[in-house]
Amino acid sequence: MRSFLTRALLLVATIATPALAAEGGEAPKGGLLSPVGGLMFWTMLIFLILFFVLSKFAFKPIVGAVEAREHALRDAMDQAKGDRDAAAALLAEQKQQLVAARLDAQKIIADGHATAEKIRVDLLEQTKAQQGEMLERAKRDIESEKVNAIADLRREAVDLAIAGASKVIEKNLDDASNRALVERYLSSIGTK
Repeated sequence: MRSFLTRALLLVATIATPALAAEGGEAPKGGLLSPVGGLMFWTMLIFLILFFVLSKFAFKPIVGAVEAREHALRDAMDQAKGDRDAAAALLAEQKQQLVAARLDAQKIIADGHATAEKIRVDLLEQTKAQQGEMLERAKRDIESEKVNAIADLRREAVDLAIAGASKVIEKNLDDASNRALVERYLSSIGTK
């Protein structure tokens, strides 16, 4: 295509050059803007030939390239819009998943707190029960020790009373009968 345009321009130049030379080849009087008939004719003829050649061979590919570029830009814009919409949908989905994860984490934390509170209450109840058992056992042990101590004191009191009475009476009586007598006396004192 370029070679054809080059040949067409060379042809026009070879035709126009002798015509311009025939007019005298001198500069027109009145300057560049003064009309010269032959020069205007050849300029118009070259313009029309060049316009015809360009419209026949160059304008269609140029317009096609511009339309292809416009179509490619439209496609790129449509694809960018689709990508933006897809990204917005993914972002919304990610936000929903994040909210769901936060809710799950809060639920797990709440469950953990509830479990810890239940364990604390259970341990407190076990401790109270053990404390109650220990207190009851201690009371029983104290009562048992009290009874044993009172019995020991009575025995010693009986022994002391017998020893004192035998010194006073100086008569040696039977130990078993003396002991029974003193125990009766002490038990009658304890019930009063």
